[in-house]
Amino acid sequence: MDARLNYFAGPTAGKAIKHFMAVGKALKDSPLLATTQELVALRVSQINGCAVCIDMHARELAATESPVRPHLVAAWREATVFSDAERAALELAEQGTRVADAAGGVGDEVWATAAKHYDDEQLTALVILICLMNTANRLNIITRQPAGLAVRE
Repeated sequence: MDARLNYFAGPTAGKAIKHFMAVGKALKDSPLLATTQELVALRVSQINGCAVCIDMHARELAATESPVRPHLVAAWREATVFSDAERAALELAEQGTRVADAAGGVGDEVWATAAKHYDDEQLTALVILICLMNTANRLNIITRQPAGLAVRE
């Protein structure tokens, strides 16, 4: 599969993607744990079916985690390898991603559970990350950005 657009080739996309990447950098520097960020990014990407982002975030997790946790992100509710805080972040990510499926959006109980585990700065980073990943997924899906390029022969 070939990508429909090269986001780095044109001046408009180049400028916009530069700012988009700056948001990602700001999140990396936030007080939200890097592992939590990668788990959330992977889960949002799984829900949206963004192969390039699934590939990227699974690889990021594999670099610092045992293979078990990245493999179980899709089934986090049944898995015993995630902390209560990570579960709260994953639930928030799911409801924040499935806004069309969840009448009323993110429920009060889900928000309250997340707020038990994360302070306002961490929650802010978490919400922005969920939104950023949903945008990145759509950018990649619409333009058919291919996944697995590093493993192709």
